[in-house]
Amino acid sequence: MKVAVIGTGYVGLVSGTCLAERGHHVTCVDIDEDKVQKLRKGISPIYEPRLEELITKNIEAERLMFTSDYAEAVPGADVILIGVGTPPNPDGSANTRYVEEAASQIAKHLTRDSIVANKSTVPVGTRDLVEQIIRKHYAGEFYVVSNPEMLREGCAVRDFLEPARIIIGSESDHAAEGMLKLYESFDCPKLVMHPRSAELTKYAANSFLATKISFINEVAHLAEEVGADIEEVAEGIGSDPRIGKQFLRAGLGWGGSCFPKDVRAMLQMGEAAKQRMPIIEAAFEVNDKARKRVVDRLEKAMGSLTDKQVAILGLAFKNNTDDTRESAAIALVEHFLRAGARVTAYDPKAEIHDATLTERMHRHESLYEACRGADVVVIATEWDEFRALDLGQLKEMMHGDILMDARNLLNQQEATEKGFRYFRVGK
Repeated sequence: MKVAVIGTGYVGLVSGTCLAERGHHVTCVDIDEDKVQKLRKGISPIYEPRLEELITKNIEAERLMFTSDYAEAVPGADVILIGVGTPPNPDGSANTRYVEEAASQIAKHLTRDSIVANKSTVPVGTRDLVEQIIRKHYAGEFYVVSNPEMLREGCAVRDFLEPARIIIGSESDHAAEGMLKLYESFDCPKLVMHPRSAELTKYAANSFLATKISFINEVAHLAEEVGADIEEVAEGIGSDPRIGKQFLRAGLGWGGSCFPKDVRAMLQMGEAAKQRMPIIEAAFEVNDKARKRVVDRLEKAMGSLTDKQVAILGLAFKNNTDDTRESAAIALVEHFLRAGARVTAYDPKAEIHDATLTERMHRHESLYEACRGADVVVIATEWDEFRALDLGQLKEMMHGDILMDARNLLNQQEATEKGFRYFRVGK
């Protein structure tokens, strides 16, 4: 099929590249000409495992193209995916201005009965809004559906190519059939539902997962006080098939570009509908507490953090991504700085866009140099290289002996034998 993808951010670029990998002819549109020029050379603006490799492969196979001109992508397209950003408004609601702009531009270049699919995470009712915008400019037949992305940063390529399910929100049988044809080669359940149900599904899924993480962290805090081991507890409850083992890792809580934004938007939708959502509100409260509790435990162990050197290992919100948006590790940095500590940091990929933060901490290119002279080391992101730390070398580089494993990556006995006062979450 001929596919146009609007936007080459996280959603648009992964979607377009992976659809090309499955044999479709894809043209991705972005108004940033500099980004387009780099993408034509196979240079990805984001770090995501396998993505750059697949971009290059499909450009060479002439299945993937990039342009800043809607006229090169939209006319004649069977399916047009909108994959632009929906940043939060001050009240937490999703800002749909980029979706609206994309719809307006699509309408000006439509030439046939294309299917326009919202892949961006958008508020309930956005499908109707997109249809209204297009109808102002285009008198012909077209279809608008909801097709929310279900990608996790760090494994987005795999999630797209091997999805757990595909959600299609359509009131038109013809449009639903077109979307099913687009995903014909994908071996997974394909759920066709009302567009508003599809739009709400994405928010509900992320809110549930965020709540599940907050739940296990709340239990972890209790485990610390009563002498239990949260990993044993998680195994015990996760073995119940009604609960499942995923998203039961205690740690610093959730962050990134999706969970915080989508959970706030869910709360705002509830407020607009005069439907309070206390469980989701509590998930936010516990998530904030998870970061502060780490700092409080270390402050108690050391007496004071004033003028102490704290080395933070990891700045990205999770492994295998350079994304630091609403990162728990960045929240930790801020907490330690407010407590009077001096912060050094290391992360292999993280992109820091806050100039004031980079001025207040010292970031190193070497893991062990970041820990030189540190009174305490905190593992804040679950990068694989942190699982393979040389604890002997780490101990030699440090001034102090406290190792806070806020992601529960290491072996407690080994850390203790190396002379560390070893802290972990939920034990």
